[in-house]
Amino acid sequence: MTFEIRGPVELPAVREDIELHTADQLTLVGEFAAPEGRHPVATLVTLHPLPTAGGSMDSHVIRKVAARLPAQAGLAVLRFNTRGTASPRGSSEGAFDGGEGEQFDVAAAMDFVRARGLPRPWLLGWSFGTELALKYGRDHDVEGVILLSPPLHRATPAEVASWAEDPREMVVLIPELDDYLRPAQARERFACVPHARLIPVDGARHLWVGESHTRRVLTEIVAAVNPDALPLASTWDD
Repeated sequence: MTFEIRGPVELPAVREDIELHTADQLTLVGEFAAPEGRHPVATLVTLHPLPTAGGSMDSHVIRKVAARLPAQAGLAVLRFNTRGTASPRGSSEGAFDGGEGEQFDVAAAMDFVRARGLPRPWLLGWSFGTELALKYGRDHDVEGVILLSPPLHRATPAEVASWAEDPREMVVLIPELDDYLRPAQARERFACVPHARLIPVDGARHLWVGESHTRRVLTEIVAAVNPDALPLASTWDD
């Protein structure tokens, strides 16, 4: 049977509920998804939107990355709830710390990647998750960062500028109608990182609502991490 890939469709993958353990003794809940029957080509470590505004590892773009890209693009996907965050997957210990204590959460995720020997890790941040990627990504062995709807509320100008001399890739998707940072502003704020690749997305908003915007986001992620997997299929043979 052939069906259309859209909405909550979950494609085949090897999925495992996991726990991460931080250096400050918290347990975080998450899920690891890997391609069936083959080794992953690369790894996405996902960082979710602001938990105080409802963001979690189950926010729709993060969930769809894990639901589709192991099968469509051969990618391993780690998603988890940062400290104090609850979602259908469960609740992580601790309390939201405004992006400070969350540095230990990012480190715990990268410890998991190293322990599993996962290949070619990238940080994929959305909204609040982009702040964590910008603030702490340079501390870890990643190939690059992909930033969806960066608000640049918590990442300071100095932290953004610190990427200027870092050769690792930076891909930034900017919604045309974003509530916080629109393309013209983004060009100014990221001008200090000459190799940052800014991608304005016409008609999109901060939350990337709508299947067309979801597909655009997933396509740009795969274009950065495993372009050989493009174009992404819109249907699947069960």
